[in-house]
Amino acid sequence: MNCQDRWNRGRDPRLLGRRWFLSQCGVGLGAIALGDLLREQGYAAGLDPLAPRAPHFAPRARRVLFLFMAGAPSHLELFDNKPQLARFDGTPPPPELIKGYRAAFIRPNARLLGPKFKFARHGQGGAELSELLPHLATVVDDIALVKGMTTDAFNHAPAQILMSTGSQIFGRPSLGSWTCYGLGSESRDLPAFVVFSTGKKGPSGGNSNWGSGFLPTVYQGVQFRSGGDPVLYLSNPPGVDAAVQRDSIDAVTALNRMRFEQVNDPEIATRINSFEMAYRMQASAPEVMDLGQEPAHILDLYGAKPGQSSFANTCLLARRLLERGVRFVQIFHESWDQHGNLVHDLRQNCRDTDQACAALVKDLKQRGMLEDTLVVWGGEFGRTPMVEGGGNDGRDHHPSAFTMWLAGGGVKPGIIHGESDDLGFQVVKDKVHVHDLHATILHLLGFDHTRLTYRFQGRDFRLTDVFGNVVHDLIA
Repeated sequence: MNCQDRWNRGRDPRLLGRRWFLSQCGVGLGAIALGDLLREQGYAAGLDPLAPRAPHFAPRARRVLFLFMAGAPSHLELFDNKPQLARFDGTPPPPELIKGYRAAFIRPNARLLGPKFKFARHGQGGAELSELLPHLATVVDDIALVKGMTTDAFNHAPAQILMSTGSQIFGRPSLGSWTCYGLGSESRDLPAFVVFSTGKKGPSGGNSNWGSGFLPTVYQGVQFRSGGDPVLYLSNPPGVDAAVQRDSIDAVTALNRMRFEQVNDPEIATRINSFEMAYRMQASAPEVMDLGQEPAHILDLYGAKPGQSSFANTCLLARRLLERGVRFVQIFHESWDQHGNLVHDLRQNCRDTDQACAALVKDLKQRGMLEDTLVVWGGEFGRTPMVEGGGNDGRDHHPSAFTMWLAGGGVKPGIIHGESDDLGFQVVKDKVHVHDLHATILHLLGFDHTRLTYRFQGRDFRLTDVFGNVVHDLIA
């Protein structure tokens, strides 16, 4: 190279920048370091951020199904039988119980409200369940009841965001996004993280419940509908055939790859993945959403009816997605906020959900999938032992004690973990905070929750922040 060539090369602003220095100087050490960072974040090896990756250690679960009962089911009517609460129905709570207690809706003179439904023991362990859950009673030996749950948030949106992301602050990655960031996907034709919303309305926390936050957007949840096109605009418009579409995508992908090689922006890899995924989903999504392929006895098991939108149909769709390699499926059923009309609405909610939830456990088990599929059921908090308002048919939000259940994926079956006091107000044994739940879920997926991190704005973030302990008593 002569002097003029060196001068011309040196005047090129692209090559005088930081990226040129890092890639060309120091025998390419900068490029090596950058490539290693990109591999850690899933952007090497063919620009595929969803390529399957190994966790920190051998996992017990390979996929997750989160049945999010948004609005907060009453543990006192469903799982946590309190004879003392029934005994003192209509009386003021003990002064020491509510000393310093503040709530948005409860009056200072609110009285105790006894359980509205009967309980009975089921299974080999004699777990008590409400009469509203006859189907769950048939699989109680396959689930772990966690009666010592607690959370920090009192209102729906922040509590849902906390349960979904580990923080009450909007903009943090969701549990599903962290899972896909850590493990990648086993499906090339469907999204890694699929979200459904059933019930009367969507979750109070909105899309942040399944957002990717500061993680690359390829890891965020993709909303599916339970009827029609599973994803809006999935069908080609008139005049666009498969060949034209393929040529268009190839041209756009070539341009995106050129830009990625220049700037290494992870969002470009996300864009490439999104175009390719959308193209493949035009064939795969309609097939997976066709419940008519299921035999009659499976439809009856769930209570599903092809062509209709229902929680039962959605649960069956979730199983079909999981068996096709989708890593994380989350169903939000937002209708459990019974400040009033508790008896009627709770009965209806259980009619809508109990059969299908139990069917999922049975169906996954008979297919050999339950052992490596983690099923999580629960809401964002519980309900108060005191009545709300002047009647006797409603309960307020209550973060200090509530119940969730887990099944499969390495969870110890047929156990009851944790205990609340005689009135269901405070946890008195084996407390499990939301951060502990997240740490345990990640552990079952093969991750040390303190090591699954992502550097953003100068610090390493994780799902559990600086909190969380694995609940080893829940692990088989």
